[in-house]
Amino acid sequence: MALKPLQEAVGVKRVVVTTFQSVSGTGAAAMDELMNQTKDLLAFRDAKAEVYPYQIAFNLLPHIGSFNSEGDCSEEVKIAKETRKILEAPTLRVTATTVRVPVLRCHSEAINVELERPLKPNEARAALAGMPGVIVYDDPSKKLYPMPLDATGKDDVYVGRIREDESITNGLNLWVVSDNLRKGAALNAVQIAEHLTQG
Repeated sequence: MALKPLQEAVGVKRVVVTTFQSVSGTGAAAMDELMNQTKDLLAFRDAKAEVYPYQIAFNLLPHIGSFNSEGDCSEEVKIAKETRKILEAPTLRVTATTVRVPVLRCHSEAINVELERPLKPNEARAALAGMPGVIVYDDPSKKLYPMPLDATGKDDVYVGRIREDESITNGLNLWVVSDNLRKGAALNAVQIAEHLTQG
């Protein structure tokens, strides 16, 4: 959802994404495990890990799914494939790192995108604001940026921290948050299709 308006405006060459995925992506047992581990640790008891290979409370796990022979985990491969499919860009260069975080709901992403042509942050904000289902929540001077607390229980995708990446030509950085229990690839595809048919 955050990449489609940029693709339509100037074209996307390459995407580097790091995801920060909540435990609800694994299911109710993982949510219970996070809560139980947190209670145990705050009571100075050992935390038991059953759903994940390691403690998730007060920790980060840079591993979602199974690893392949190249060292990528299945979620990273899936993100690259789904991004190309949804954007209808089979040759788009995409690389991902996926991290499980001790948050109950909402996935977040730090996205670095290399564009085909220049696009200033204000132009990117305008393009994103015109996409149904996307809310631009971006005013660093007021410390306004998306957080899981903002997106929980909502269908919208929140985008902020939109800024130039001066280390590459035509680069932008974005911070994106959405409720993974409300929003998924299928709903994304439907909303993008609706947007395209209206245009």
